[in-house]
Amino acid sequence: PAMKKLAKGAVVAAGAVGLGVALERMLVAAPRYRGAESDHFDGTRFHNQDPARKIEGSVLKWQMTREPGVWREWVDAAPGPKPPGRVDGGRVRVTFVNHATMLIQMDGINILTDPIWSQRCSPLPFLGPKRHRPPGILFQDLPPIDAVLISHNHYDHLDLPTLRALRAPRILTPLGNSALMTRHGVEHGEDLDWWQTAQIGERVHVTVVPAQHFCARALSDRDATLWGGFVISGPSGNVYFAGDTGWGGHFAQIANRFPNIRVALLPIGAYLPRGFMRPAHVDPAETVEAAKLLRAQTSIPMHYGTFALGDDGETQPVDDLRLAIAAAGNPNFRILDFGEGADLP
Repeated sequence: PAMKKLAKGAVVAAGAVGLGVALERMLVAAPRYRGAESDHFDGTRFHNQDPARKIEGSVLKWQMTREPGVWREWVDAAPGPKPPGRVDGGRVRVTFVNHATMLIQMDGINILTDPIWSQRCSPLPFLGPKRHRPPGILFQDLPPIDAVLISHNHYDHLDLPTLRALRAPRILTPLGNSALMTRHGVEHGEDLDWWQTAQIGERVHVTVVPAQHFCARALSDRDATLWGGFVISGPSGNVYFAGDTGWGGHFAQIANRFPNIRVALLPIGAYLPRGFMRPAHVDPAETVEAAKLLRAQTSIPMHYGTFALGDDGETQPVDDLRLAIAAAGNPNFRILDFGEGADLP
C-alpha cells in the first residue's frame, strides 16, 4: 500500500508539472517559429552570428549575489509636449518616450519602436520589474502611428497591453513574433528575417538587421523566435534602431550596407554585472564604439532610466556614457530628456 501511495503521488506530481508546462506554453510562452533552416536558425532555435558569446553563470546565481545600483522609487516627472502630427521636408525628428520606446518622424511617416506604457514589464500585473518614472509622452498625445517596430519578445520590448491599445495598422518584427501577438489579440504583425525589407507608405523602407541577443517569454521558449534591430530608410536618410544588443560584428555589417546613417538609436542600460550581461547588452563604452563604427552623424542613447533590469543604477548609464564620449574625442551624441523631441541635423 505504501508503494502504491508513493506511486500515485508521483503520478499526481508529474501531472501537475505537465499541466504547469502546458499552461506556460498556452498562456505565457511564445509559439515556436517553424521555417526553413538558415545560418542563424537550425530548424528549432535561432542563434547569434557569434554563438561563442554566451552568458556567464545563471540568473539564479546573479540574483543571489547581485549588487544593484541606486534607483529612486518614483520620479514624478511631467510629460513632454505633444509631438507634431507629421514631419516632412527632409526633417528627421526623434522623441525619447522611455526605455526603448522612440517616436521616429520622417518623410511624412510616424514610427514607434518597442512601445511600453504598462506599469510593469512582466507577464503578471503585480510582479516583476516596475517602472520608476511615467512615460515621457502621454499615450493620448501620440500622433497617428503608421508602423510599430518590435525588436524581440522580451517583456520590456513586446508589451501586449500597449500594442492592443495602439491598434497600429502595421507591426514589423523579426521572425516568429507575430504569432505571439496574434495569439493575444494583436493584429497586423509582419515577420521579417535579417536583411529583409518592408515598405511603409510610398517613400520609406524598413529593414530588419542582426543583433547580438536572445529571446524568451518563459522557460520553454528560449530562442524560439528571432531578435534584431531596424534601419528605416527614406529620402531624409537612414535611421538605425538597435533594439537590445551586445557587441558583435553586426555593427560593421550594418555600416557597410547603410553607409550613411543619419541617426543611430543605441542602448546603454542593463549592462551590469558585466560577465552576465556582456553577451546581450552593450555597455556605454561599447555604445560609443558602435557609433563610431556605424559612422552615425548623430547618436541618441536609450534603454535606461525607466526599469531597473540590471545592477547599474538609475543615472549610471548616462554618467558612464558621458565619460566614454569624452574619452573617444567627443563624437556627436544627443542625450534627450524623457519626453523630449529633437529635430536632428
